[in-house]
Order: sequence, then structure tokens, then C-alpha cells
Amino acid sequence: QVDLAESGGGVVQAGDSLTLSCTASGREKTNVAMAWFRQAPGKVRELVAAIGWRVNIKVYGNFVKGRFTLVGDNPQKTIHLRLNSLKPEDTAVYYCAADYRGDSDNYYSPTKYGYWGQGTQVTVSS
Repeated sequence: QVDLAESGGGVVQAGDSLTLSCTASGREKTNVAMAWFRQAPGKVRELVAAIGWRVNIKVYGNFVKGRFTLVGDNPQKTIHLRLNSLKPEDTAVYYCAADYRGDSDNYYSPTKYGYWGQGTQVTVSS
């Protein structure tokens, strides 16, 4: 069993910043990738950012456009997502995810990740 502990969501104004953090625990085998997804009401879940530890790769959703930065800390255990220049359209539930199988290279697909956190709400007011 894997537990993904998320923190850092909240209510902010447009232009503000937030940092989301996620720590994986509960399993001796290390994961191969961790990611943040988000889902707004009525919309599909989309990748915000992901890190592949073994291949040393980071990928970002197309909408990020340099505003967000993903940092790995305590490798294969903790990730931090810095959200800068937040916009009202960034309002969503943000989910942390982890991949322990390593059988897919599609970082953008939610099906790559077998474990998910409960989500943390980010609300950006105009």
C-alpha cells in the first residue's frame, strides 16, 4: 500500500503563488515517476507536471508555459510544485500521482500512475 500525502492548496488571488508538496510512503520499492495532475469541474484530468527519476526527465502540461516548476526532493519520495502567476483558470483540484510499475512512457496519461492522493483544492480569485 502506498500513501501520497499532499499539502499546500488554498485560496489565492490572481497573480499570487503557491507551492504544492507530495510525499510518498508505505512501500519499500521505489517509484519510477511522480506527477501532479489537476481536474476542474466538468473537465478531464490533465497533467500539470511529472518527473521520471530513472531517466531524469521532467514534463509539463502545454498550458504551463513556464509558470510552474516541479522539483524533486528526497528522490523518489517527495515532489514540490511551485505555481507562479496563478490565473482563475488554474482553479482545480490538484492530485499527486505515483508510478511503481514503469511500464509506460506516457507521462501525460493518468493510466500510467497506479497510486493517487486525495487531492488538494487550489482556488484562484480574479
